[in-house]
Amino acid sequence: MVRDRKAAVLITDAAEDPEKELRRREIRYVATMLLRALCLIAGAVIVSSKPPLWGLWLALCIIGMIVLPWLAVIRANDRPARRRGQPERPGPDQSRPALPSLTEERIIEGR
Repeated sequence: MVRDRKAAVLITDAAEDPEKELRRREIRYVATMLLRALCLIAGAVIVSSKPPLWGLWLALCIIGMIVLPWLAVIRANDRPARRRGQPERPGPDQSRPALPSLTEERIIEGR
């Protein structure tokens, strides 16, 4: 009996568990939003103490407060890249049974 080497599947080629992947993305989102909160607190401290170059530091904090939420959402919604040769995950269209087309005429007779 000869085995086909191309049909062999290695466990290292398996995709990451979706729950672990989601958890990792949630942690990354929360960490980025905490960094945004730190920018807000740092901005308040800079305004109250007015250190040298306080305008530059305040501008950096404001940019962080504006850019970080956008970046957090983009990174949280980003899935890892699919490796070459890896089959696509079944999407919602592939898992549902096909619906009858609306152009079919159905006649239901009453008794």
